[in-house]
This record gives sequence, structure tokens and C-alpha cells, in this order.
Amino acid sequence: MATSEIIVGLDIGTTKIAAIVGRRNENNKIEILGFGKTESIGVKRGVVSNIEDTVQSIKVAVKEAEASSDSDIATVNVGIAGQHIKSIQYRGSSIRPNADLEITQTEIDSLTENMFKLAMNPGEEIIDVIPQDYTIDGESGIKPKGMLGHQLEANFHIITGQTMAAKNIFKCVKKAELEVDSLLLEPLASAEAVLSDEEKEAGVVLVDIGGGTTDIAIFQDGIIRHTAVIPFGGEIITEDIKEGCTIIKKHAEDLKVKFGSALASENRDEEIVAIPGLRGRPPKEITMRNLASIIQARMEEIIEHVYFEIKNSGFEKKLIAGIVLTGGGAQLKHITQLTEFITGMDTRIGYPNEHLAPGVPEEMASPMYATGIGLVIIGLQRFEKEMLKTEKPAEKKKKAPRLSFFDGIKKFFEEDGEN
Repeated sequence: MATSEIIVGLDIGTTKIAAIVGRRNENNKIEILGFGKTESIGVKRGVVSNIEDTVQSIKVAVKEAEASSDSDIATVNVGIAGQHIKSIQYRGSSIRPNADLEITQTEIDSLTENMFKLAMNPGEEIIDVIPQDYTIDGESGIKPKGMLGHQLEANFHIITGQTMAAKNIFKCVKKAELEVDSLLLEPLASAEAVLSDEEKEAGVVLVDIGGGTTDIAIFQDGIIRHTAVIPFGGEIITEDIKEGCTIIKKHAEDLKVKFGSALASENRDEEIVAIPGLRGRPPKEITMRNLASIIQARMEEIIEHVYFEIKNSGFEKKLIAGIVLTGGGAQLKHITQLTEFITGMDTRIGYPNEHLAPGVPEEMASPMYATGIGLVIIGLQRFEKEMLKTEKPAEKKKKAPRLSFFDGIKKFFEEDGEN
């Protein structure tokens, strides 16, 4: 399906903020029209910690994206993550007044919308409700639309988060003079960019190793089964290198990116890298094995947390497609070998290039842009879904996004007079 609609994904991460402008071409591939990236200095572990710094970073990234795409950006699809994100499973049901009438899409949507009314802990809200499977009069695994029956039931994957954390993201985007088109869970966006339908059907674990957090999404039978956020990522590895090698953070990050390895056994003591000394001091020599030992210790901890979530999900034995690693942290050498050793599961690196059109910037095929590209893909899917509902494309912008949580935040800022 070809469309000229331009979608912008805004990935507000702990180490970087990236704005990606894309559209779908006639070959059903994502054409990247432009992108902008800048250092994120107001976000910690996926949560905004400084409004003004985050706003400035967003403006820089968006301005870059506008210049490279030769377009004006007004609305964005924003990702949300952070250790405050949680997920629960819930079963909802409704008794139909007339079993002889066909089940309509309105009834199905109403069952989903009722899940947003569940009581949460103070300060928490439901961000998204994802239907997993439906049951009619005890018969499970069927598509309910058009069917007959007395009782309609469904299993739902419900994602929750802290209200203030989401409001702060929304506020930053608004202060950057942008409109939020939708608020999306980042691991689901990354999954859309790097996983195939076959992998989701067979059973797969998406592990997005970001700067501040490691996000997990488990799929089986094509359905999202479990999501989790681990409060560790690439930034804590940089801190470990900084402390372990007694060097400044900039040099620690450079060492990780250029020479980082997740397996000490794959490096030799005689391999040495020299770090420039400070203010005339002699260079500091660091062995590759010592560097890898520091990285491996932290990566083992992160992967063990991931493995715990896999076992906790109850789907450990049903994940035929294994693990797919993505995000900036997935670029570490030997990380697939370490993951396979700890979990015993097949592992590969997830690149978003499968969905990208030929000729896009080579940098965009990096795992670190999986979330941003996934936000563009989901944004396009939602636009195309709206196009199927109406013959008037102009009405698309008038429609409210489907997330009740999103609607509540938007209304809050409108009433508060935010611009």
C-alpha cells in the first residue's frame, strides 16, 4: 500500500534523542526522508529528570530532522519506557443481551475500552490494553466479529505506568512546540522494526538494550505475552568502565563503543589500548581482556535479569525463535555468544533494515535506531487503519488517538493552558 503520508517517530532515550521522518513507498518499504540525533541530557533511565534540558535536546533533534527531510514537523509519535512500566494479564467478559445477533466490532472495542476502567494503584494509570485472544461461550481461539453467542470473553495484556512520568514526556514535547500524535511503548515499537511475523508466531523474546534501561517483549502465537523493563542499560556499563579503569566518562564511552566485548575469554592480555592522559599526564594503558571483564560482569547481570523475566512469563519452553537483541547495547562484540551461554536459547541481533527501502542512510540500519523506526512503522499502520475507516483523509487529524490514557493527558494540558 503506497501513501504519501509522512510520519515522525521521536525516541526520547537516556543517551540520545532521535527524530526520524519516514513514509511508506510503493513497495511497502519504509523510506527514511530524514533524521536528527542529539545527546540526551535531561533523561535518566528512560524517565525525564530535567524538563528544560530535554526540551532543548528535542528541539535540536527535530530541527536536524526537518533540515535533512526538507519538511516541517508538527506532530510526532513518541515512545515511552522507563523502570516504572509494568504489565499485567487480565480476563474481561461481557454478557450479550441477544445471542442471535452477530458480534460487531463495536462490541469488541467496548470490551477493550472497559479495561481502561480497572482500578490501579495511586499514581499509576493504564497506558495500553492489548487483546490477546477471544472466547465465545467457552470456545477459545476464535475471531469474534460476525459470530453468534451469549458470552464474549478476552484475555488482555495491560501495560501500566506512572502518570507523572508520562505527563512529563508529554510536557517536554509540547514545550518543544510539537503535537503528540500517539504515545507508544518503546519495546513494542522496537519489536515492530526488527521481528518478523514468523518469529512472533513461533515464539520470540525481544530484548532492547538501551542507554538507561533494557526493555523486554515476549511474543508467542503472534500475540504479545509479556513485557518488562530492567533498570540497567549501556550507561551503567560505561560507569563500570569509568570506575574500573579510573578514567573519565567520555573515554569510558569511547572504549565501550570502539573496543567493547562481552566475553573476556575472546580477548588477550597483550592487546592494549592507550587512553590520553589528563593535563600532560602520561597515557593510561588498558588491556582488552580487563575491559571485556568489566563489561562481561555487568552484561551477565542484565542477561540473567532477562532470563528471569523469560522464566517468569511461563513461555520459556515455547519460544522457538529464541532471543533477538536490539538497541545500542546490542552492538557489543560477542554479546550473542554470552546470551546463548547464559540462557541456552538461540540469539541473533535485530536490525531494522528489513523494513527499510533501498538507499536509506546506512546509519539507519543500526540496532540503536530500532525504536525510532518502529515508531514510524506503527504510526503509518495507524494512519492506514484510519484511512480504511473513512473516505475523508482530512478527518484523520480530528480523530482522537485510541489510548484513553493518552486522551486524559492531552485533556489535562489543554485545560491547563499548555501550548
